[in-house]
Amino acid sequence: MDGRRRNPYELTEDTPVYVISVAAQLSGLHPQTLRQYDRLGLVSPDRTAGRGRRYSARDIELLRQVQQLSQDEGINLAGIKRIIELENQVAQLKAQIAELEAALDGAAAAMRQREAAVHASYRRDLVPYQQVQQTSALVVWRPPKRQQRPQSSD
Repeated sequence: MDGRRRNPYELTEDTPVYVISVAAQLSGLHPQTLRQYDRLGLVSPDRTAGRGRRYSARDIELLRQVQQLSQDEGINLAGIKRIIELENQVAQLKAQIAELEAALDGAAAAMRQREAAVHASYRRDLVPYQQVQQTSALVVWRPPKRQQRPQSSD
């Protein structure tokens, strides 16, 4: 999403709505674990004016991913943090590639339009030059003989 919501009451997966106790229950983790992950920078929820944590659906999914990597894969928290950073970087690069491809498509379309305009502006009364095949034949031109006029005497 481009960061601008049309409706201020619209809920998205990035809308911070869950307090820490609900986020802990939804993710299957203890609230202290969520606080630890926040301190380490693994999952950083939004904050209210009173500094309370508010988790989004995306944050809950990330908490589940951290738990899965830690418990099932045996990856330490530093490794998990690096994995998350690299995944975020990949997502940003993919978005940048999509933007560049869209810009390239637009530039190519504009170039095709300009090219078509140039071709449309060609004069149609001109005959294109074509290479003449050279042969060894020799053509001699002789002017026709003039008839001599009688000279008048004055």
